Amino acid sequence: MVTLFTKYNSFFSQGVANTIILALFTVLLGTILGTLLAIMKLGKFAPTRWLANVYIEFIRGTPLMIQVMFLFYGLPMVGITFPSLPFISNSDRFMAGICAMSINSGAYVAEIIRSGIQAVDKGQTEAARSLGFKSGQTMRMVVLPQAIKNILPALGNEFVTVIKESSIVSVIGIADLMYQTNSVISTTYKSLASLAVAAIIYFIMTFFTSRLIAFAERKMANGTR
Repeated sequence: MVTLFTKYNSFFSQGVANTIILALFTVLLGTILGTLLAIMKLGKFAPTRWLANVYIEFIRGTPLMIQVMFLFYGLPMVGITFPSLPFISNSDRFMAGICAMSINSGAYVAEIIRSGIQAVDKGQTEAARSLGFKSGQTMRMVVLPQAIKNILPALGNEFVTVIKESSIVSVIGIADLMYQTNSVISTTYKSLASLAVAAIIYFIMTFFTSRLIAFAERKMANGTR
């Protein structure tokens, strides 16, 4: 297994780099989308609340693989294509993968953030409003910072899940870690050893992500005390 990794480390290294790029963009865009959906779902305007509910239920109720394949193969059939970027190879595939994973992650993040917002004592909102804060300011400056402290462990679990689920984008030809592992398997015919290397690399990535989240959680807890 060590010999296999040493010989084909360039394959695995490229896969790791692409997986990290996918995960970072997915986490960023998914968190932004999830926050907007959570606010829409908790809002008083019925149409946006209904729209957020439908979106969350539909995305959570359909497989990520179908969403990835629909965006990459389905949208071009109706004339919608992803633009190509000159500095990224296969950027149309990357953009389709990032969009699909962000759309999927946003639905789960929305429920996490919604529960965190609802866990904040309503007295905090009333106190902020009594001080002259507008509703948007109250949400941004008072409620969300406290909600983030409550939901950080759940968000960390979602980020770890994103790293693992990024392997699905290999079905549209993105050279992530799983795609590169399959390339090594097709070259060496050593399935078990190649998959073992990939599993160890995924574990290392998710382990360090979990440690970073735990560190951030401790820092926020210290700030609270």
